[in-house]
Formats: sequence, structure tokens, C-alpha cells
Amino acid sequence: MEQSTQQAQQLDHLASAPVASPFAAFGMSGLGGPPPVAPPEPRPILELDGEEREDELDALTDWVDDFLLAVYGAEVTTAAPWCLRWQEHDDVVAWLHALWLAYQQHKDPEAGLSGLFVWHRDFLTHAIAAIRAPGGPLSACMTSPERPAHRLLPGPAPSARTEKSTAKATGPAERAEPTS
Repeated sequence: MEQSTQQAQQLDHLASAPVASPFAAFGMSGLGGPPPVAPPEPRPILELDGEEREDELDALTDWVDDFLLAVYGAEVTTAAPWCLRWQEHDDVVAWLHALWLAYQQHKDPEAGLSGLFVWHRDFLTHAIAAIRAPGGPLSACMTSPERPAHRLLPGPAPSARTEKSTAKATGPAERAEPTS
């Protein structure tokens, strides 16, 4: 009789305890269980505003200054220019932010042992070549460490479509009356 009572208590205890999913090791929730919480989606830095953008730019700057340039900075030359004020070049910020996000993803243990190799091959080499190209976004900036320079080159003019939509928004231009 005592053994039956102990078994009943044990069954009650097991019935009330949360059951781990047999699929938990595979990152899958059990049947009827809550779905796993997805991490927040990363957003490109140029889509961020205000304090959120400033915080992301500060973190990016720390990574660029403390890691990227220290390891992969190489020499500044006319063939590989750099800018000490790179944060003012939106296109460079966008490239470096994407490179940083890819670095974070590929250094994660889930990326496997070849994760950082893939980052080097598929991301680092291409991004640095584009950013530091002789005709790239930093080409008007520092090409020699002895001559620090910073200059934003003008971008292309707006397209004809943009100009037309701006003209429609401001209203049609008044026609001059003929004077004859």
C-alpha cells in the first residue's frame, strides 16, 4: 500500500513537471510548446536614426579601430587610401557595417570551424578592395600617412525622374505671357 502511494506521488510530480522537448537538441520546440524566440533582425546602419544610429556607429568604430585596422589596415598609399574621418563617408560606413555584421555571424560557433575562412574569402577581401580602391570612396582622402586629408566627393546629380517629381510637388512653373 505504501509503495502504491509513493508511485502515485511520483506520477503526480512527473505529470506537473514541464516536459523537455525531444527535439530541443535540434533547436525545435516540442508539439504544442511555445516557438523559440527569434533574435532581432539586424538593420543596415543607414536605415537607423538618432541615438540608435549613434550607438551602432560607436560600436562599429570600436570594431574598425581596435580590430579591423589593427589587423587588416595595411599601409596607406595611393593604391590603398584611407580616411581618418571615414564615419563621414556614408558609403564606407555602409560597407564596414555590413562587413562587421558578417564578421559577427561567421565568428559564431554555429558557423562551424570554417566560418572565419568564409568571412575572409567572401566578405573581407571584397569589401576592403572596394573601400580602399584607388578610385573608390576614399580616393580624395589620405593617400599618405604624412598628409592626412579628408574630402567628400560630390555624388551624381538626381535623376530626371526625381527632378520631375520635385517639380510636380512644388507646382507647375508659371508661363510667361507673350508680349506682342
